[in-house]
Amino acid sequence: MNEIPRHVIKAQQLTSEAFESFGWLPVSDTDPRDGARRLEFEWADPHLNVISHGPDEVTRTDEGLVCERMFRHATHTQALLVLDTESVVAVAPAGVDFEDPRDLDHLMAFRLSPLDSLVLSRGTWHWGPFPVGGQAVHLYNVQGRLYERDNDSVDVSRFGLVVNP
Repeated sequence: MNEIPRHVIKAQQLTSEAFESFGWLPVSDTDPRDGARRLEFEWADPHLNVISHGPDEVTRTDEGLVCERMFRHATHTQALLVLDTESVVAVAPAGVDFEDPRDLDHLMAFRLSPLDSLVLSRGTWHWGPFPVGGQAVHLYNVQGRLYERDNDSVDVSRFGLVVNP
């Protein structure tokens, strides 16, 4: 049996500049950039809840966390705030289709700490956030209420994608 080659990406620090191709980071209400970008809900269904991802939801190797599937939402932005533990998120621009291994060159991963927040642009592919350690990560989540109807996914397991936190 042939083993899938690993494609390891190292999670980097979350900064506005590094995240720009995938969405934006909320700013203070006193920042002149506040309000320059808006949440979008094509179906007029904004919804707020708290979600979580546990360590048992992801395969772990010596190299990191295995990313097997990416998700995206075409009708709405998604805002996330990490509440309680270190985690990682992987993202790729909306235009990537994951048909070619070279598409992985567009993928980035970010290490998230408690109280880090981000907004995913409509169509941005994402995986996680998943916890780095043994505790579940809880996330303050704003997204479309009908997200289950708008939850495209793609199997990326054939690429052997691993996120090194």
